[in-house]
Amino acid sequence: MNPGMNKVRVLVVDDSALMRKLIPQMLEADGSIEVVGTAMDGNFCLRKLEELKPQVVTLDLEMPGMNGIDTLKEIMRRHPVPVIVVSSHSTEGASVTLKALALGAFDFVTKPKDASAVTVTAAELIAKIKAAAGCKVVRAGLATAIPARPVKILAGKSVHAPNKIVAIGVSTGGPQALEFLLAQLPGDFPGTIVVVQHMPEGFTEMFARRLDESCPLQVKEAQSGDVLEAGRVLICPGSRHLRVKRLPLGDVAVLGDDARVNGHRPSVDVLFHSVAQEFGSQAIAALMTGMGDDGAEGLGAVKKAGGLTIAQSEDSCVVFGMPKAAIERGYATRVVGLDSLAAVLQAACRHHEGHGESGAAVRAGH
Repeated sequence: MNPGMNKVRVLVVDDSALMRKLIPQMLEADGSIEVVGTAMDGNFCLRKLEELKPQVVTLDLEMPGMNGIDTLKEIMRRHPVPVIVVSSHSTEGASVTLKALALGAFDFVTKPKDASAVTVTAAELIAKIKAAAGCKVVRAGLATAIPARPVKILAGKSVHAPNKIVAIGVSTGGPQALEFLLAQLPGDFPGTIVVVQHMPEGFTEMFARRLDESCPLQVKEAQSGDVLEAGRVLICPGSRHLRVKRLPLGDVAVLGDDARVNGHRPSVDVLFHSVAQEFGSQAIAALMTGMGDDGAEGLGAVKKAGGLTIAQSEDSCVVFGMPKAAIERGYATRVVGLDSLAAVLQAACRHHEGHGESGAAVRAGH
């Protein structure tokens, strides 16, 4: 969006004098970003938004006076610009961050725990600011179609082996998109769902809980040995890799601590390669909104194994990076808008079981 000379104009909002100094220093390392101002609270922020017209705002959520959530609501109401939350690692920090994402924040980074983490946080923040500058603002209330209290299939139900496995990879824009998607799937969905959402440790458990409360499916953070059941969604924990394993007594999730892949742990590629290897033509893999290209090669592996491969459409993505990379490499069998994705997954999973032919039929049909 800002080729050539134009720098991305950023406003930094934080009640900590240290962070108001540290964040601009982090960002100055990149010549294409200009910090046009700082603000110590929500009221100052709203005034400076009018005055300085930044393209991106970094926002601390824990501030005195007008807190971060109220500030975010006002930004979205008055001057909708992309907001990147700078979050603390605490449980409260995770909770309020997820709330901010639901209200339309573009993405978040966690505050560096110590001096050694500053470089990593800086690189992440710079990348997200650049992505945000070139993107539309996340629509708050995407989840308006979500029923307030979803009907859950009663606990204690007989465990059904899934007829298909649905593997989903998602990053920036994912929390809202996943909430929207899962709320549209019924509690008796015949497939099992495994998800890699790029998110740090400590955030995924609460994220899984939020999703569980907002959709008819059973959602939990994955643990090694969790059985892949029909109607169940497993969210990969932050900073672990998720793989699947077919065993005589049932298919299970397996977590690993091996090295980052594509700079990520969890990595979508790790999950997709494992799903392709273990499930072949019974696999469905979907790449949703997100930065970068994690998952593209894994989607190719699922396609090669005879599975159905789906990329989210550009117009329904917050960031088109991950789906675009897969589409450009020819790995996406179908490109589907977010509002149609639930119907496509249901049709593909309810399709009669089988190999080869059924996979082709699923791809040809809906």
